[in-house]
Amino acid sequence: MFEDINKVMLLSDMDGTLLNSKKQITEKDKAAIKRFTDLGGKFTVATGRTIQSFTQFMAVLSLESPVIMYNGAAIYDYSAEELLFTHPLLPEARAMAKELLKAMPGAGGEVLRAEGTYVFNNTDYQKLHTKLCNIVPEYVDLDNIPEGGWLKVLFALAHEDIAELEKIAKEKGFMEKADFVRSSDIFYEMLPKGVSKGSALAEYRKLKGMEGFTFAAVGDFNNDLEMIEEADFGACPSNAVSEIKAAADLVLEHSCEDGAVAELIDYIISRCGKERF
Repeated sequence: MFEDINKVMLLSDMDGTLLNSKKQITEKDKAAIKRFTDLGGKFTVATGRTIQSFTQFMAVLSLESPVIMYNGAAIYDYSAEELLFTHPLLPEARAMAKELLKAMPGAGGEVLRAEGTYVFNNTDYQKLHTKLCNIVPEYVDLDNIPEGGWLKVLFALAHEDIAELEKIAKEKGFMEKADFVRSSDIFYEMLPKGVSKGSALAEYRKLKGMEGFTFAAVGDFNNDLEMIEEADFGACPSNAVSEIKAAADLVLEHSCEDGAVAELIDYIISRCGKERF
C-alpha cells in the first residue's frame, strides 16, 4: 500500500488531530510534515473551516496541495486561488435553519459561503466559534443572507442541547434534505446531502495528478468518520472518540497534544522503506 512515498497523500483533520487544545500545531508535527514532504510525500488538511479562517494556517504549513474545506462541501486550491469542487446546500436550507432557530432560539448560528461567514444569531457559544476561527463575519438576519452557495450552516449551543436539536431536525424531516453532523461537543452542522470529508476525499481522487495515489487520513471526531472509511488507510489519535477508533486501521499511541500526526508520518515513512529520521 505504501510502496512509493511519492504516491502517498496524507489528509489530516485539524481540531483534535493536527491542532492541540491550544489550537496550535506542535513543533514535533511541523517537523514531521516537513520531513514527509521533503521525502516526496504529499500533505494536506480536511477541515470544517472556511477559506478565510484557514488562511492563518497556510503560512505555518506551507501547503502546496488543495485543501478539503467546509467539512467536505468544497475543495480549494490556495496556490491558484480557485475552487476546484463545491457542493452547496439545497435552497430549502434557509427555511430549515429558520425553523430550527425558532424551535431553539438560544442556539447560535452562522451560514458559510465561499466568500465569507454570515452570523445570524450571535450567542456566547457562537462568539466562541467566531473567536476559534479568528475571522470577522458579517452579522445579518437569516432572511438577508445571499441566496445560493450555502456550503454549510453551523449551530453553536450547549453540549446537552445538541441532542434536542438533532431530534427536532429528524422529526421535521430535514435529514432527508441535508446531512447533520456533530463537529465538536458544542457545534452541530447542516451539510449538503451526501457531503462529508469522505465524499470530498472521493472527489479529491479525481483531481488532476492524483492518479495512482494512496490516500491516508487521520481524524478524531464524528465528522471524520467517512474520511477514515474512504481512505486507503485510516488512522486516529489516542484522544479520538470510540466510533473513530473502531473504524480506523491504526489507533495511534499519541494524542493531538504530543504529536499524533508525527507518529503516523513516521509509520508511513517506515512502510515506504525510507529512513525514519
